[in-house]
Amino acid sequence: MRSEVNEWYKGRNVLVTGASGLMGKVLIEKLLYSIPDIGCVYALVRGKRGKSPETRIEEMWKLPLFARIREEKPHVMKKLVPVTGDILSDNLGIDSDKLEKIYNEVSIVYHFAATLRLEAPLKEGLEMNTRGTKRVLDLAKKVKNLVSFVHLSTAFCYPDYERLAEKVHDPPENPHEVLRAASWLSEEQLDLIAPSLMKKHPNSYTYSKRLAEALVREAYPEIPAVVVRPSIVTPSHKEPVPGWVDNLNGPVGLMIGAGKGVIRSMHCCGHYHAEVIPVDIAINALAVIPCHLDKKADRSPEIPVFNLTTGDQRKDTWKEVLDVGKATVRKYPFEGPLWYPDGNIRHNKFFHELCVFFYHIVPAYLIDFLMLLFGQKRFMVRIQKRISVGLEVLQYFTTREWWFDTDRFRGLPGTLNETDLTLYPMDVMKIQIEPYIESCMIGGKLYCLRERLEDLPKARLQNNILYFLDLAASAFFYLLMLYWLVLYVPPLRSTLALGGPLVRYLPLVGNVVFPNK
Repeated sequence: MRSEVNEWYKGRNVLVTGASGLMGKVLIEKLLYSIPDIGCVYALVRGKRGKSPETRIEEMWKLPLFARIREEKPHVMKKLVPVTGDILSDNLGIDSDKLEKIYNEVSIVYHFAATLRLEAPLKEGLEMNTRGTKRVLDLAKKVKNLVSFVHLSTAFCYPDYERLAEKVHDPPENPHEVLRAASWLSEEQLDLIAPSLMKKHPNSYTYSKRLAEALVREAYPEIPAVVVRPSIVTPSHKEPVPGWVDNLNGPVGLMIGAGKGVIRSMHCCGHYHAEVIPVDIAINALAVIPCHLDKKADRSPEIPVFNLTTGDQRKDTWKEVLDVGKATVRKYPFEGPLWYPDGNIRHNKFFHELCVFFYHIVPAYLIDFLMLLFGQKRFMVRIQKRISVGLEVLQYFTTREWWFDTDRFRGLPGTLNETDLTLYPMDVMKIQIEPYIESCMIGGKLYCLRERLEDLPKARLQNNILYFLDLAASAFFYLLMLYWLVLYVPPLRSTLALGGPLVRYLPLVGNVVFPNK
């Protein structure tokens, strides 16, 4: 049976913005590997750190992500065409010749480019995510044979809705007016009025993405657009390799931070379900959606929206994820941990802040003090401050329950034949949590930290040593706390005196409870 999706893509050219991001790279790999007769894939890439877009694409090819293409289908590599550009510039900064080529040859536009920094200033979020989307829409309107404009949004851009339907809701303000204000207000001025603009939005990312959705809806049906909202994107489930990830955003950064012993407490409601989706499952849906919509006889009067989330299907909780993660990091520990990985989630905000003080802040200052004594560069306090900012932003999403309608997403597999179901798997119910989290942990170790599995014995030895040090430090800490309590709380001292020999020989405490004995 032939692949109907692949037949639809045959000879079509694709433009991908945000090609160097995690989802951009996985999409490009999937299109080139699974669709042999696809036309060209134009990848919008900007120069970065002195490297040209061509150099960045060449380095991208060397990643393990593209190993199966290099080994099995190296001829498709010539179909990837780097395009120098930037969504912060008019016409995306693309030169006129290449721009004309895009207008005449491209059929599908995937708009992935965005700033993912949740803590970014509002001006940065608006420029990248909102005005950048407007620029890409302006370009798409000039594409002569456009059949699909796929806008990548986020499932969390509507915090004022208890349950998010598969539709674009009205934004809190007119996006054009907000962009006009952002064009002449300074970053500091915009930050002053940000709370009144964003209202219930916790950060500039969700707010700017919501405004961007409104712009895409406005452009429909002039262009055949669709809004796709993945939840928290996690490492790949199967393709191109299990556990593929190349950045420390979201849960991966938390896993590695906890595995290194740097993050030991997080404010999280463990009984809430973990709303995440593996990157390859999201990409499979994104590849199928343009074909699915184009084959429909009638175009919907409202812009189609797909919530790529687990919705009501899976009920895996954050606590279950944490428990499996802790077991896995002990099986596959990271090298050079700062401390034994024994962090935990705390539902109570006050208790979490108390743990942050004792487990994050105090050790950070102690380590920097020791570095100062030995004439080394101090770094730990700076790192902990960055971690605190990141945790503060992420905790908004882990202390709230999120629910989504997913009828369109769940209905996609029913539109595919058997061949396409094999080529583009999207069933989140087939994910087994333990092997999946194990692959995520190994992926973070291999692809983010560049650690080798051959060095696991050394990492396990380090972990075991830190385990006993952690026990000793914890015992000393609790004895010290008990010592101060006994010293200043006579009733407690009297109560402990009933313990006789058991208390008498406790370090610190025994001498206070039984003085001169």
